[in-house]
Amino acid sequence: MLQTRLSIPTISRTLIDVYIRFGLILLLAISCFEIFKPFISLMAWSVILAITLYPLQTYLRGKIFDGEGRTATLIVFLVICIILVPSCLLGIALIDSVEHALEIARSGNIRIPPPSESVAAWPFVGKQLYGFWHLASTDFASLAEKLAPQIKVVALALLGTARGVGVGLLIFVAALMIAGIFMAYGELGTRSAIQIASRISGPERGPRLTVLCTATVRAVAQGVVGIAFIQMLLIGVAFVMKGVPGAGLLALAVLLLGIMQLPATLITIPVIIFVIATEGVSGMNIVFAVYVFIAGLADNVLKPMLLGRGVDVPMPVVLIGALGGMVSGGVIGLFVGPVVLAVGYQLFWQWVEDTQQQAIEGGEAVASGEAVGSGQASGRTESGPAAG
Repeated sequence: MLQTRLSIPTISRTLIDVYIRFGLILLLAISCFEIFKPFISLMAWSVILAITLYPLQTYLRGKIFDGEGRTATLIVFLVICIILVPSCLLGIALIDSVEHALEIARSGNIRIPPPSESVAAWPFVGKQLYGFWHLASTDFASLAEKLAPQIKVVALALLGTARGVGVGLLIFVAALMIAGIFMAYGELGTRSAIQIASRISGPERGPRLTVLCTATVRAVAQGVVGIAFIQMLLIGVAFVMKGVPGAGLLALAVLLLGIMQLPATLITIPVIIFVIATEGVSGMNIVFAVYVFIAGLADNVLKPMLLGRGVDVPMPVVLIGALGGMVSGGVIGLFVGPVVLAVGYQLFWQWVEDTQQQAIEGGEAVASGEAVGSGQASGRTESGPAAG
């Protein structure tokens, strides 16, 4: 067979063509990324919301409206009402509280009850807390003058946080509308996702990875947001029944801490201390303290039950992915982290199982080859005397 030898000029032209094509493709990819970059966060939230809400879409399909688009529009409208109405009420309550606090501060009619003598006996911080509290109850004006720089910093930080929450709420509403479009074309989107995954990882692994990513996003939505909401209800009801000041805001803070994977005890323990310090030790206060403290630890019991539910990977993988994603990528990382870690976990073990299967098949092939070889040898040995 003759082998054609390429000349050096031909090889050079071929390499130049390959480099030019690669450079143009890379330039196109970078340009597309730069154009799409401002919308990455919005589209990521849209996909997450669409995956999370699509089971509701399939459940309501044909029961209220016949069309996919109308059903998706109804879901988006309901979710916006559920999110925006409490947010508007909370914003109005915050504005009223700030205006009321400013009026009290201008009038100088601030009355803080004096601390109990038992506060000074608290270990470590009792004396300092007693002195600070006593000064606030007797001469609040001088205390406010001393703390004016710190109060200004805290106020600016709160304003920045409120602005960030407002912008985040607008982004959420926009992402929810785009998610409604995704849900209206849910079946087409599912087929497209399977095609992309199959093109990347092969026709056998593609559908399994698509199902894994979908189940992971829904499990995180249930196991993180759902647990945070349950915990907010358990603690918020106790705060309202006890008459804790700002019970609604504290319950909202518990929800945000739960979503950020921070312990609710950051809220419950100071509230318990405040209630006991102002009302003293009594049977009702002890029951309230025990209940609120246990409710603040409820996520430790609920996470193993809900976080990895329906996902074909161990729960610690999903939990570590959620925590690591939250640290590295914020709230979106809370969903992206478990998906990436779960896919990596599945690919790793598929690689391990494929290696073991190849070793087993190779061993069986070697064993069968040896058996065939020994059979042929014995046949030659047995036929030798007969031929003779």
